[in-house]
Amino acid sequence: MGAIPDRLLPGRPFPLGAHCDGMGVNFAVFSAHASRIDLCLFDESGRKELRRMPLPECTDEIWHGYLPAAGPGQVYGLRAYGPYEPQHGHRFNPHKLLLDPYARKLVGNLRWTDALHGYRRDDRGMDRHDSAAAMPKCVVVDDAFLWHGDQRPEWPWGQTILYEAHVRGLSMLRDDTRPIERGTFQALADPRLIDHLLSLGVTSLELLPVNAHINDRFLVERGLKNYWGYSSLSYFAPEPGYLSRDSLDEIRAAVRSLHAAGIEIILDVVYNHTCEGDHTGPTLSWRGLDNASYYRLVPGDERHYVNNTGCGNTMDLTHPRVLQMVMDSLRYWAEDFRVDGFRFDLGVTLGREAGGFDPGAGFFDALLQDPLLSRLKLISEPWDIGPEGYHVGHHPPGFAEWNDRYRDTVRRFWRGDAGVRPELATRLAGSGDLFNRRHRRTWASVNYVTAHDGFTLTDLVGYARKHNEANGEGNRDGQDDNHSSNWGVEGPTGDPGIAATRAAVARAMLMTLFCSHGTPMMLGGDEFGRTQGGNNNAYCQDNEVSWLHWSMAESEEGRRMTAFVARLTALRQEHASLRSERFLQDGRCVADGIPEIAWFDERGEPMHAPAWNDPERRALVLWRAAAQDARIDLTLLAINGDAHAVAFTLPPARGNWRLLADSARPWAPEVDLPGTSIELSPRSTVLLGRRLAL
Repeated sequence: MGAIPDRLLPGRPFPLGAHCDGMGVNFAVFSAHASRIDLCLFDESGRKELRRMPLPECTDEIWHGYLPAAGPGQVYGLRAYGPYEPQHGHRFNPHKLLLDPYARKLVGNLRWTDALHGYRRDDRGMDRHDSAAAMPKCVVVDDAFLWHGDQRPEWPWGQTILYEAHVRGLSMLRDDTRPIERGTFQALADPRLIDHLLSLGVTSLELLPVNAHINDRFLVERGLKNYWGYSSLSYFAPEPGYLSRDSLDEIRAAVRSLHAAGIEIILDVVYNHTCEGDHTGPTLSWRGLDNASYYRLVPGDERHYVNNTGCGNTMDLTHPRVLQMVMDSLRYWAEDFRVDGFRFDLGVTLGREAGGFDPGAGFFDALLQDPLLSRLKLISEPWDIGPEGYHVGHHPPGFAEWNDRYRDTVRRFWRGDAGVRPELATRLAGSGDLFNRRHRRTWASVNYVTAHDGFTLTDLVGYARKHNEANGEGNRDGQDDNHSSNWGVEGPTGDPGIAATRAAVARAMLMTLFCSHGTPMMLGGDEFGRTQGGNNNAYCQDNEVSWLHWSMAESEEGRRMTAFVARLTALRQEHASLRSERFLQDGRCVADGIPEIAWFDERGEPMHAPAWNDPERRALVLWRAAAQDARIDLTLLAINGDAHAVAFTLPPARGNWRLLADSARPWAPEVDLPGTSIELSPRSTVLLGRRLAL
């Protein structure tokens, strides 16, 4: 890199961000209300500012300039001038160094100091302390990478099995991984981890946010960190701590290795809010560049932010440049890192227009018409905390949605709640009451019993209440009603009876999950008994509370549970009737006399209204049939939610039923049943199968 010139050339207003062409770097940044934007150049450490120059041109609200002789590795930041009028939504303060919203790499860490705030403590004017020393800086990158024939696995939705995990938590406690690689993308490429995922039958690894984020000031003051990462500092740059070496190619290499094994990568993305918080938060990027454009502000009181997210601010995706930033970010991850899909945090916020949530919102329209993004897996968290913020089942076709109704129903049924059986039947059949509209398919329902937000499976059957004291909020944070049970003792127990009940209920819930229509998602570590000690909101626990203890996977119980999960996923892939993408209809047949779906009680009699309405009945049999390989694949799922064994009479199926799996005896082999009845153990479920000629 040669000497830094005295001034910038005009350059171009596109593409946004910093882009090198081999001769120099073009910088372009959006701000509709700024009067001037300076480019600040730093040494490679980001500690020493070398030159400050105004971007010389502004075209269509894009400020731009070209720096000759610059290239990859150039470290920079921005300063924006304009009105400081919080009452009108403007918070320009040139004393604050700002990150380029399109920066693809960051260097340095954010250090909390009052200088990061754009206002004086008395809120009577702008703060004039310079924030550069406390800020990370942007780095120009070269995104060239040889993918060597990489191909996306492109698993059909009907065969997709999601595994939710955290980049850092997956490998921090893996003794077979080099210390420098633990907690990084490099560890995701480890063949031993990939083999574990393959042995489970996982098709798609869904990662918690990997974008750069901050550790909130209140957490740092408590000695904690924002482990989950839902506090975005950048929508393009990855979290530096997730890289074992100073190269973005580490992410690409991990994706390529997972793809080679047939595993998709889905990223959890957070476009609904940023880390800048409410009007008392720091000025780090968007707020300082054009607060009135990037954020939704309270009409008539533009000093304050609309807070539909519970995080202090809400991004305004109705603004075309903000929407463009989100779409450019998605395309960047999809094209330059070849990820296979996205899970949208608080997806309802992204679809809010002036009148509230709209399935035809501009964000959804832009995404679903995009020739690349529309072909990827798109998953929404279909709620936020704003007015009328719950919209499960209301997203447009092309989206899958987290189904918390499924989660709560399965938990309540296996806890023993009365009157849950009818809704359980609806959830088993794909939640048609929520998703069977606009020609959507059953896969639109992402079924889960546990996720990062809440109890693990082991804690779900081990604790009746949350234990979040370690979070430093007096156990006030996290969900209070978890539909959980400790089955007699709160937390760990040496009582063999209680331990056996807990294990039985956990296996029954897993079997319910993998035998339901919809897209199953399991929480990483549940397959071998991971626990968070009853913490159901471990967002700030970047330690052994949240990390996966792989030693548990080597225990006898851990190996048995892992093998049981692997068996369930294999059965799901082998039997088309367990994963129908169509919503099945009562009375419709796949062949003469063979209904595609039917419901029976434990006596083998068809279910009728009086039986459905009995709140104390907890036995149920689900019959499903589907054409597969010129035959009829027929399965029978028998469920016993009672605390005592129940004898089931099986409906006839032109021959003997074959026992495929029994949650009470997970190690039992497949066998043909000699008769027409079977006894189910307490709190258990059994899967039976038959193959008939068409």
